[in-house]
Amino acid sequence: MARNIQSLERAAAMLRLLAGGERRLGLSDVASSLGLAKGTAHGILRTLQAEGFVEQDPASGRYQLGAELLRLGNSYLDVHELRARALVWTDDLARASGESVYVGVLHQSGVLIMHHVFRPDDSRQVLEVGAMQPLHSTALGKVLSAYDPVAHTQALEVERDAFTPRTTTDPVGFEEILGLTRARGWAADVEETWEGIASVAAPIHDRRRMPVGAVAVAGAVERVCGEDGEPRAALVASVRDCARSVSRDLGAGRF
Repeated sequence: MARNIQSLERAAAMLRLLAGGERRLGLSDVASSLGLAKGTAHGILRTLQAEGFVEQDPASGRYQLGAELLRLGNSYLDVHELRARALVWTDDLARASGESVYVGVLHQSGVLIMHHVFRPDDSRQVLEVGAMQPLHSTALGKVLSAYDPVAHTQALEVERDAFTPRTTTDPVGFEEILGLTRARGWAADVEETWEGIASVAAPIHDRRRMPVGAVAVAGAVERVCGEDGEPRAALVASVRDCARSVSRDLGAGRF
């Protein structure tokens, strides 16, 4: 049986201690409550402080929980609420479009697929929940990069690989794509990530009107796109309607 890492156990115990009882605790209080030497407790507190999980009051020197924990907690709640709100609408979108539907969120420097509805046919398919997609070439990634400043920064900072001859990798061209995405409210990926595959995505907003994810339809190019090579207008409208419906359920109101 694998052994737990003692330093992580102590850090977790410290966060739980700070989460209960008094709002702020001094070094001696933390050390004595957890049965630790002051030097050990101080080292853990300093590490947690550097990561934003703990804050120290400059006047009293006492410690309290940091803002980073609130951000992580809100992200956890947002992702789970997003999936719950998206279930019905994405099922409807898959049935109406006849294609696979994905909901993605920003994670590290990519798009995390947190919900996937299979294409409604008898073909063999693989569940892609938990898979990562690039920000710069996928429709989901372009939408997130266009509307989320954090995603935008990360997309520009990472190396943008050319997955196919159609992939845009230079920063100027990428910025032009993001500008177009914001102007029309949706993004496309026509064989920019996978040969023969096209997708269309639109942003999902929460009650604060902040982008919390994106929804996309993906399938074979000949089904997603028309004879002009552009995504079919009816499909684009369906994806945008789905995104607006999920956004409304999250309290965003009308867009």
